[in-house]
Amino acid sequence: MPDLSRLLRPRCIAVVGGKPAAEVIRQNRRLGYPGAIWPVHPTATSIEGLPAYRTLADLPGAPDAAFLAVNRDATVACVRDLSRMGAGGAVAYAAGFAEAGTEGAARQAALAAAAGEMPVLGPNCYGHLNYLDRVALWPDQHGGMPVERGVGIITQSGNIGCNLTMQRRALPIAHVITLGNQATVGLADAITALVDDPRVSAIGLHIEGIADHAGFAAAASRARARGTPIVALKTGGSPEGARLAVSHTASLAGADAAVAAFFRRLGIAGVRSLPALIETLKLLHFVGPLPGRDIASMSCSGGEAALMADRAAGRRIRLRELSPSERATVAGTLPSLVTVSNPLDYHTFYWANEPALESTFVAMLGCGFDLTALILDFPRDDRCDSADWVVAAAALAKARARTGRPAVVIATLPECLPEARATWLADAGLVPLTGIDEALEAIEAACDIGGAGSEVSEPLTQIAPRGAHCLLDEDRAKRLLAAHGLDIPPARRVRTTAEAADAAEALGFPVALKAVGGGLAHKTEIGAVRLNLRSRAAVTEAAKALAPLGPVLVVERMVSDGVAEIIVGVARDPEVGSYIALGSGGVLAELIGDRAVMMLPANETEIRAALLSLRAARLLRGYRGREAGDLDALVAAVQAVQACALGMIDRLLELEVNPIIVRPRGLGAVGVDAMIRLVEEPDA
Repeated sequence: MPDLSRLLRPRCIAVVGGKPAAEVIRQNRRLGYPGAIWPVHPTATSIEGLPAYRTLADLPGAPDAAFLAVNRDATVACVRDLSRMGAGGAVAYAAGFAEAGTEGAARQAALAAAAGEMPVLGPNCYGHLNYLDRVALWPDQHGGMPVERGVGIITQSGNIGCNLTMQRRALPIAHVITLGNQATVGLADAITALVDDPRVSAIGLHIEGIADHAGFAAAASRARARGTPIVALKTGGSPEGARLAVSHTASLAGADAAVAAFFRRLGIAGVRSLPALIETLKLLHFVGPLPGRDIASMSCSGGEAALMADRAAGRRIRLRELSPSERATVAGTLPSLVTVSNPLDYHTFYWANEPALESTFVAMLGCGFDLTALILDFPRDDRCDSADWVVAAAALAKARARTGRPAVVIATLPECLPEARATWLADAGLVPLTGIDEALEAIEAACDIGGAGSEVSEPLTQIAPRGAHCLLDEDRAKRLLAAHGLDIPPARRVRTTAEAADAAEALGFPVALKAVGGGLAHKTEIGAVRLNLRSRAAVTEAAKALAPLGPVLVVERMVSDGVAEIIVGVARDPEVGSYIALGSGGVLAELIGDRAVMMLPANETEIRAALLSLRAARLLRGYRGREAGDLDALVAAVQAVQACALGMIDRLLELEVNPIIVRPRGLGAVGVDAMIRLVEEPDA
């Protein structure tokens, strides 16, 4: 892992090149950078009033950091010279590397070789901003200012990084690191560098791709051990994983679900937008992860209370009802016309009455919620007077101080919480959040991080196998699964119609008849399955119809008392590794989209919780008077599938059992169709 300490906190900086290099000097001056800056230019005698050196060799010593604003070929030469000098690191601003095709990829490999052990941000990279130490290895304007403590932001996009510095939401930013093409410094390296800085309160990630999921997992584990929460926005997805898959599993899960499972296993909160990323970082900075999911909401409007209730529905948070004693305490601070509930609409009887509002707010915060929110949209300052709104916020600040309970102010519209007002709230000990949906997503994320427990661990991050693929036929796949404990129906392989009829009579009717073979992944879709055959004649007729599909047929006893059908599959995402997906099974698996995804390996508690999260769980519990399914047997069946997958993980590309038929409680769960695709073993 490269040491980024000198690069991120340099005592002296070299800037190489023309106009962008001059901008780096200006931005460092604007921040008040206290160290030496050494411009390097082949012809200029001075840049921005500083004497210029003709070459890197002319510098007074090895710089801790260098910003290279030269062309792509000169960048490689400069990196080589800096590495030999013992420089602490460099930012490679130039484009024309791996993003530019085969020739560019070769140039990037040369850059990495030239760097040796010296860390390089980029190429094709804006650099980094360190607002803690007033460092700007940055060739453009930015919106940040010096802070003593704040969040770290890591992005692969320079423009996204620049945009995030322009936020006006009172988020204290400590670092912005842009990674570009990641020739030598990757996502895991940047995370580790920020985790090692105790002044960084939380880390926000904007991720386009995860090239090293094992390194990423290790860095995330280090962050969790140090108590530094991470929130991530993943864009781009990995559709190639689903395109290459033969099973339904990859399509059912989808890249987003696999990444979400990866984050969840590592204790990282995932969000879906840049505003949500900012709001979550803000909450994590000022309050930290939340220990529970009980949230209270207060407002002086029934409309806002209803909006909060509606938008919170279905999220992983609880607007817990007040107990009778809590309700009585809160009611004692309000007029009798107010109905006490959560969300609380306290009306406007005490509008601008700070002592009365403080009393109500103290009563609500005293109920022990993990977080209490006040919905408060400030009027525009150019046309209105916000004095009365300030009274409400001041009352909440005093209530927070008296109770020691965390509180946030949520403006439903971002423009109703201007930056100056948001900063004032933060200084008063209140977290300023903007947008109902973004605020609730931030609260949910903080709850997820705070509630992550024993399920947090490093997932299986094996290297994807390479080589020619083979598809096991259904019968062979099921026997392999049975060896790991999966219950499968009694079955016989046959080659003639007479053998099929004899086997059916021996097994007992009704039976299923299937054509099997390495190329038949989805038999139902090509008519390679006949179900519910109840006589010798029916089996004979079906065998004649299936004969053209292959020389081998399988006769299998039907499971006729199923309560529910569940799909269980293991697939591999190219960015985050192998995962297990569960869902409503059968031919409608992808259409229904009922799913739960976990990284391998998953423990029994995770598997049970995932199964009970499915819509199909209603069938397992006994739907409308029907018999309940054998949940314990289903959990064991999923464990058997996982054990089989783990036993061949170095070769496994995908494995699917669809469906597992869940029988009534006490009667088991049976895997009736299976598919396994592997990398072929090399010849001995």
